[in-house]
Amino acid sequence: MAYMLKAQRAVAGSRIIGLGHYQPERVLTNAELATMVDTSDEWIRTRTGIVERHIARDDETVADMATAAARAAIADAGLEPDGVQLIVVASTSVMDHSPNVAGRVAAALEMTSPIIIDINTACSGFEHGIAVADAAIRAGQVERAVVIGSEKLSAITDWTDRTTCVLTADGAGAFVLEAAATEGEIGVGPTVWGSEPTMSRAVIVEDETGNKFTQDGRMILRWAMSKASGITRDAVEAAGLAMDDIQVFVPHQANLRIIEPLAEQLGLTDRIVVTDVQVSGNTSAASIPLGLSKWWHEGRIPSNAPTLLFGFGGGFAYASQVVLTPNREP
Repeated sequence: MAYMLKAQRAVAGSRIIGLGHYQPERVLTNAELATMVDTSDEWIRTRTGIVERHIARDDETVADMATAAARAAIADAGLEPDGVQLIVVASTSVMDHSPNVAGRVAAALEMTSPIIIDINTACSGFEHGIAVADAAIRAGQVERAVVIGSEKLSAITDWTDRTTCVLTADGAGAFVLEAAATEGEIGVGPTVWGSEPTMSRAVIVEDETGNKFTQDGRMILRWAMSKASGITRDAVEAAGLAMDDIQVFVPHQANLRIIEPLAEQLGLTDRIVVTDVQVSGNTSAASIPLGLSKWWHEGRIPSNAPTLLFGFGGGFAYASQVVLTPNREP
């Protein structure tokens, strides 16, 4: 006997309706870092572009920051927490395994029965989360989702290693996605994603490093300069746009020495290129939603703007998609 299963009603796609972010109060400057390790403000600025970064309190967790960012994004969307049916959290610095971060966020927001998913693809995790949430909405399984990137990299940083401790920071960012009513309202394009298994050791946080973050910066830079432009161009094409249509570029805030040459390769230097790394450092999966939300709420990003997102890092994984900023003034 042949069986036929019933599928849920699919929808046209999703759109972004809210942005939120959170950063810890403590600001760690380059000058202060220079008292902790053999470095200087000039050395850090020249090699990374970073001037300062935010560091969480000892008792402040990945879930705490994720909850704050989610709360802000949900409020920005004009919703209550129970207006969202799916929580996706991207993080690579989680110390607790169960309940997962998404579950902790749901509990903190006193939500009723949301789907809760954690993702760990390190620095591209948020873009993977956008893809998962968009797919769930397209499949008709949920109407709205909040996707969060949250990191406490200070907890996995070797503060004696000047090559990595000058980069890492803490914070969170979040988007609220909603089902688009029509094809004309779609605000999230297809995701171009994948990995480079031969580079799986480029970024490491494991027992042999004392669960501290280490990376091969030169290998990552070479990859970014040779492969990233092709991936992002594919994402723009998949969205049915040309590079000339892109108004905002938000790459992973790894290092200004990667962001600026990549924007030049793509011909986007005359567009809005988010460079939040200078004042926020590298916050891994949080860096793209954190930077975009900050600039949006500061009025630096226009509404309904085609925006190219591109995350890359540990795994070695990457993901890119074009999204439209909310169709309203920030």
